[in-house]
Amino acid sequence: MKSALQKSPIPENHAFVVSHLKERYFDPNWHFHAEYQIFMVLKGAGTRFIGDHVTPFKPGDITFTGPNLPHLWRSDELTNFGIGEEHCEGIVVYFNENLIGKSFLQTEEALRLRQLFKKSLRGLDVTGRTRETVHQMIAGLPELNGFTGVLELLNILNMLSNTNDLEPLASPGYTNSLKEGDTERMNKVYAYVMQNFRGKITVSELAELTSMTPTSFSRYFKVHANKTFSEFVSEIRIGHACKLLIEKRINASQACYASGFQTLSNFNKQFKTITKRTPMAYKKEYRPV
Repeated sequence: MKSALQKSPIPENHAFVVSHLKERYFDPNWHFHAEYQIFMVLKGAGTRFIGDHVTPFKPGDITFTGPNLPHLWRSDELTNFGIGEEHCEGIVVYFNENLIGKSFLQTEEALRLRQLFKKSLRGLDVTGRTRETVHQMIAGLPELNGFTGVLELLNILNMLSNTNDLEPLASPGYTNSLKEGDTERMNKVYAYVMQNFRGKITVSELAELTSMTPTSFSRYFKVHANKTFSEFVSEIRIGHACKLLIEKRINASQACYASGFQTLSNFNKQFKTITKRTPMAYKKEYRPV
């Protein structure tokens, strides 16, 4: 397994780095780094983890994450490895405050940019018309060289700093308490849950996997994930159910049992708690026009 804490992806003689990714699946390692990151999904689907936030991801998603915020895009292709030939594709941008300069960031002109950077510490989902506009700008960024690329990145940041089309992801009280050993341990937990959430999963299984007692594991997980293990598993199952309702166009009862729930009543309760809507309302809201 790769080290969970990565070295800076930005060479010393560059202001930022942009990469056009074309892979079988996105990097499955739970990790964080000191750079700001903009990530746009072009192809592929799966589950996105940002701090204590868990939700499905799909093509078109644009996420802006601040420094040292743990994140992971776990592809469905990885969960179902060997099924299908589709690959994942996306564009990732890394930069730090040196792109603009700390002195300029303290000026009145940079007020909105400072506010944007502060919001990004929770992770931000770019939505609405802003997502449509920024999508085109990010898509062209890998083709730009020299200072032209820097100017376009500044244009993107300026647009993000002047829009309300941003949804925070991690909880307001979330703080990163992870160390390198912790992230590798959490990688094991996430991988196990993603492979087995359709069946029964017990705390004892994860305790054994992580060489801890059940009580210690429960305490450890709540501290680092900002939620109980059972809440986490429910979020994974509901996220999978959401994808089934939209992509497979099946009914709530079918999605319930295909996602690991044992009773329809509990599924409906958990679904409304997590998505703030019923399965029927969710399916209607995201039905293709």
